[in-house]
Amino acid sequence: MFPRPSSQRGISFFGLLILGVVLALLAIVVARVVPTATEYMAIQKAVKKAAADGDTVPAVRASFDRTASVDYITSISGKDLEVTKQGDKVVVHFAYDKEIPLAGPAYLLLKYRGSSAGGYN
Repeated sequence: MFPRPSSQRGISFFGLLILGVVLALLAIVVARVVPTATEYMAIQKAVKKAAADGDTVPAVRASFDRTASVDYITSISGKDLEVTKQGDKVVVHFAYDKEIPLAGPAYLLLKYRGSSAGGYN
């Protein structure tokens, strides 16, 4: 009797091709999301700085606009900020949506929210 050949293990070429396509599409989506996440972190930093710098609504908005022009923040401006006072502390809230085109009519919608107090209320 001849020994039985062991079954092959691993991924086929077709499976490898599909895996490569899926990974490439995922990499494209990540490459489009990373700049928006970076801008969100810059906005968060600018909002905290503006809340610390200003005592009035116009002062907070002007401080944010100055920082936004330096940090290349284009998604929101000072007029989009909601400025309130909690006790003697200035709190700045913001919220905006970012649409990332994927293919044809398909979009990825990201909703960013935050405040100088560390969350969105």
